[in-house]
Amino acid sequence: MAFAARLAQSRIARHWTALLQLAASLLVAGVASAEGEPAAPDTGNTAWMLTSSALVLMMTLPGLALFYSGLVRAKNALSLFMQCLVSAGVVGVLWIVIGYSLAFAPGNAVIGGLSKLGLAGITPETLWEGYDIPEYVFVMFQAMFAIITPALMIGAFAERMRFGPYLAFITLWLLVVYCPLAHMVWGGGFLATLGAKDFAGGLVVHMSSGYSALVAALFLGKRRGFGREPMPPHNLPFAVVGAGLLWVGWFGFNAGSELAADGIAGLAFLNTSTAASTALVTWMVIEWLHRGNPTVLGAATACVAGLVAITPACAFVTPMGAIGVGIGVSVFCYAAVTFLKPMLGFDDSLDVFGVHGIGGTWGAIATGLFIADFALGEGVSRGAQIAIQLQSVLVTAIFAPLATLLILLVLRALMGNLRVDGESEFVGLDLSEHSESAYVFGSTSGTPAAHAGSHASEGLGHGEARESIA
Repeated sequence: MAFAARLAQSRIARHWTALLQLAASLLVAGVASAEGEPAAPDTGNTAWMLTSSALVLMMTLPGLALFYSGLVRAKNALSLFMQCLVSAGVVGVLWIVIGYSLAFAPGNAVIGGLSKLGLAGITPETLWEGYDIPEYVFVMFQAMFAIITPALMIGAFAERMRFGPYLAFITLWLLVVYCPLAHMVWGGGFLATLGAKDFAGGLVVHMSSGYSALVAALFLGKRRGFGREPMPPHNLPFAVVGAGLLWVGWFGFNAGSELAADGIAGLAFLNTSTAASTALVTWMVIEWLHRGNPTVLGAATACVAGLVAITPACAFVTPMGAIGVGIGVSVFCYAAVTFLKPMLGFDDSLDVFGVHGIGGTWGAIATGLFIADFALGEGVSRGAQIAIQLQSVLVTAIFAPLATLLILLVLRALMGNLRVDGESEFVGLDLSEHSESAYVFGSTSGTPAAHAGSHASEGLGHGEARESIA
């Protein structure tokens, strides 16, 4: 009996030993296989980034296009749609050919190199460095940022730039201003090394476009009749719908910049809406006290300002910090568009500088002021981070407008006057630049003949034309 028991125990022991050896062999084989194969993308994070890319494109088309078009006069409505649309076309191609490489390929402290020219070296299996999403998806996500940034500027010089020079301007501006700033902040360049925090584009997108837009508005000069004739928005419902689409799209803009569907993305998502809501309420109260009535235009402007300001800070502050960012941006931007612009007398048609320039500046500084402890770098104090943010603001506020001025000077030397002539401006850019009209009324409205017939207003006298298209 004892012998039989010992024999059974010996057989069991041998079986367990064999099983353990087999498990160990499989484990070693699995590790070896994993080491020999490229890492696979995370499907959840990839799906979120694909969605975020679509949301950010929606910010430009149709969000920004509707917002800007509704704020200009009827005779220029189509020109704003066209300028937003063509930004997606021109920048979309340039980004693939050279822009992505200049922004994100290894380079120096200011600009990326040409190693990723035409997306060279990237395959469907290539993952973006340090993340588990395909680099192709990252390329597309960043392309949407590159598309909207030049489009933001058109609101400052709306209703007066020729279309040809506009195409040349956004081409050069992308390569000379946007790509270097994107590299400096997000591509491992100078400002990244400095420790500047710009989660989703307060410096790269909003300050760069806002300050550059002001330079372009000053360079082109004021619209005919500015300060003497009323120039109210022709379609406020368009503007409100556009602002709403911007708000929704901004979730992809900010939360998508985490490049993952995780807790930080959730925080950025929450802070984005919190700041926009706070800015809207704050602006409404200020306007009610100052003007006696809250306006729809003010509310739409306020939510955009709140979204602008939270962009650099959305993953670095708590929700209470987002409320602080929202309150501050309404105070500063309201003062900029209501008092500063009239005092200095410049014609920033749709307040691009007042909202994106000032709002982006406040957001970058507020990132340091309201930064949460978990977002501070090791050994970096709040005061030190504020100083770093101020330096990054100064660099952007100098680099972007100076580079923009240089571009405009070169274009004027090559293309002559960048502005439409007086008659074209009076008729409107829809007809003078695109031979179309946004609104055709009558029994034949909507027919090809009616569309062609809309050109007839070109032959009217000045007074008749003003009544028909102004």
